[in-house]
Amino acid sequence: MEQRTRARQLRNDATDAERRLWQQLSARQMCGIRFNRQVPVGPFICDFVARSAKVIVEVDGGQHAWRNGQDAERTRYLEGLGFTVLRFWNNDVLERTDGVVEAIASVLARLPSPGPSRERKGNP
Repeated sequence: MEQRTRARQLRNDATDAERRLWQQLSARQMCGIRFNRQVPVGPFICDFVARSAKVIVEVDGGQHAWRNGQDAERTRYLEGLGFTVLRFWNNDVLERTDGVVEAIASVLARLPSPGPSRERKGNP
């Protein structure tokens, strides 16, 4: 299946945890940074990506408990592209949403301020 088609399918079939976190990340609510959902990055489709800040947020379900090696390899690849990768378990997002949001905001606050975004060029 083509990545864009798979990404669209994942957006439509989001988990409860992904939906909950998206409520906090959408519409530039997080430090004014734009996040997108289910974004192809290299060979992977990442849950949430802030391209301007070079931050990826992954929300992992129970299947990731036995895929630590694959997840570590994926994280190394993405970090090699210059991204900061944050991983949270589904239950953390669902049960401690405020703490997850604070952790993401803390990381974003420590990053260098990104340049003007492409969508704002030409607008006053």
